Amino acid sequence: MKLANRILKKYFGYDKFRPLQSEVIQSILDGDDALVIMPTGGGKSLCFQIPALMMEGVAIVVSPLIALMKDQVEGLQANGVNAAFLNSSQTANVQNEIIEDIHKGKIKLLYVSPEKLVSEEFYYLLLQLKVNLFAIDEAHCISVWGHDFRPEYSKMAYLKKQFPLVPIVALTATADSLTQKDIVKQLGLDEPKLFLSSFDRPNLSLNVAPGKDKFKSILGFIRQRPHQSGIIYCLSRKSCEGLSEKLSKAGVNASYYHAGLSPEERAKRQDAFINDEIPIICATIAFGMGIDKSNVRWVIHYNLPRNIESYYQEIGRAGRDGLKADTLLFYSFADVIVHRKFIEKSALKDVSNAKLERIQQFCDAQICRRKILLSYFGEHLEEDCGNCDVCKNPPKQFDGTLIAQKALSAVVRLKEHESVGTVIDVLRGSSRQEIISKGYNKVKTYGAGKDISHQDWQQYMLQLLNLGYISVGYDEGNALKLAEQSREVLFSGRKVNLVHLASMNSKVLKTPDKAKPSKQIYREDLFEALRKLRLRISRTSRIAPYLVFSDATLHEMAEEKPTSEFEMKMISGVGERKYQLYGEFFINEILGFEQSKNQEAKKSSQSFYETYEFYKQGYSVDEIAKIRNINPVTIYSHLASLYEKGADIDILSFLHVNELESIQNAVSESGSLNTKDLYVYMNEELPYYKIRLATSYLKVATELK
Repeated sequence: MKLANRILKKYFGYDKFRPLQSEVIQSILDGDDALVIMPTGGGKSLCFQIPALMMEGVAIVVSPLIALMKDQVEGLQANGVNAAFLNSSQTANVQNEIIEDIHKGKIKLLYVSPEKLVSEEFYYLLLQLKVNLFAIDEAHCISVWGHDFRPEYSKMAYLKKQFPLVPIVALTATADSLTQKDIVKQLGLDEPKLFLSSFDRPNLSLNVAPGKDKFKSILGFIRQRPHQSGIIYCLSRKSCEGLSEKLSKAGVNASYYHAGLSPEERAKRQDAFINDEIPIICATIAFGMGIDKSNVRWVIHYNLPRNIESYYQEIGRAGRDGLKADTLLFYSFADVIVHRKFIEKSALKDVSNAKLERIQQFCDAQICRRKILLSYFGEHLEEDCGNCDVCKNPPKQFDGTLIAQKALSAVVRLKEHESVGTVIDVLRGSSRQEIISKGYNKVKTYGAGKDISHQDWQQYMLQLLNLGYISVGYDEGNALKLAEQSREVLFSGRKVNLVHLASMNSKVLKTPDKAKPSKQIYREDLFEALRKLRLRISRTSRIAPYLVFSDATLHEMAEEKPTSEFEMKMISGVGERKYQLYGEFFINEILGFEQSKNQEAKKSSQSFYETYEFYKQGYSVDEIAKIRNINPVTIYSHLASLYEKGADIDILSFLHVNELESIQNAVSESGSLNTKDLYVYMNEELPYYKIRLATSYLKVATELK
């Protein structure tokens, strides 16, 4: 494996393999078939790319989407690897040139679609080539699509029959045991070795929130993450367009993507996302499968996914570079109803209903969500993950028996004939015409829950559904039905614990900002400078920014600050080719950044010193500002910073005791010491400079404790 390690460093810039990669590579080199199940970001592609470079001949890679093969080929070419693709997007002349290069031995990896692979002309081309391996990427599509609208998948078994000595490796991020068996059967693999990696993606935070005030929550979520790229998955085209429009009106650079757009428009928007021109996309679930964009920092599900496999696939598009990434799923009763309606029309009702129930259980969990997710894929997690909303902030429960009794009683008095919307209207005492005409305004529970909002009732109903107290008659107009244990709640004194909605609403989206150490601020500023350089290079070179260097590589540069060729090549992700192309640009950026920061620090220190000298002489803030021709707010900022550094300043002389108390309460409630956040949180009631002074006082007081 020494040659494999040299190739890994030379072309990809990594010093060591990730778990299972070397084992898969050795298996391929031994000529064995293999089924590789490795999570997104786990390095599946290297498992076949490296043996392809080690062996004589060409590797054929089957990829389901044009965008996906284009993305992978561009990534390989950026690393100095000779790779190409053949698909319907190319002219005949371009394809002929590529085929000529293959015959000359210039191409080591050739990417094709399933349709191309099973065509007669390509079969004759294969007979003329020395093929060293076949790699079937996104192999779960064989099972998902092979029996439906991509019949070519079911024809790929001819590879094993016609090329029995060529190893075949099938790779995917998700496949349960049934799908695994189907992949092996469809491809006719010869006793393949199974490589099953951990499904755990510890860098992804897992968060679920009620489907209430979604837009407000999403806007706050995005504004806490400036400059970050993210995907918002929606159930319908209309939702994609509507949400994108609202975000744009709120000043967020966002667009939408769905199958209703023309192929040209879809390609244009996807390219804009890949190239960081549009950082946020509202899309239907197909989006993202065809791209290997490594710097997606978050994924939001605007609606409940149909099953855990889909959820896992979609959140897997965040944090592919291994850095911290956030996921947020909104969960509502309405989404469950929509999915049930679709399931009623499907041929696999029982399986689909069972899978929908599992994703509901995941959303309604009161235990570590990662444990539930991993157990679904047959993996056991000993300790709580500490990186999901339940672990970080366990929801508070209360005795919700009275609420449950009101809801269940209403279902009974409506004779289990009405849907959740009507039940809630009765509970809230609605004067809607349908309620009056049916005489529901005369039932005993009419208006019994008018003190609870319609949205909150929906959430309580969802909890009762997931706790098994009610069910939905999907074949009876979604009428609510009582379960057996409901009788015990109504007549036998059974208690029902519900989750406080306030704790559910707050636990996900509040990310308290603690005061950042100066070293961290320096690293973040340097990372931003390197990110902007990467963007300039990508636009000049006309390639995606993450193909220049990943976020993980830039973060390591910001941490280590390499200023020589040797130091730069020690950074993970900097191979020989990329150093030749970009190394000096990034070294110069780091040197220039350090120089400018040193000058800024010197200038700032001198300015602070001048302010302090005038303060010690007894001048007021307004007098110092006038003498120095500086805004008084800046002088207050100088004094606050000097106080934090230990200067003898009577900072409380600028604050009234009531003002300090108000700010202290705001800090406690918001969990933030960030001046801007507190200013907004307090509805701009106090001047900005007073909050700045108070936070400095509180920081010092905390340190002294």
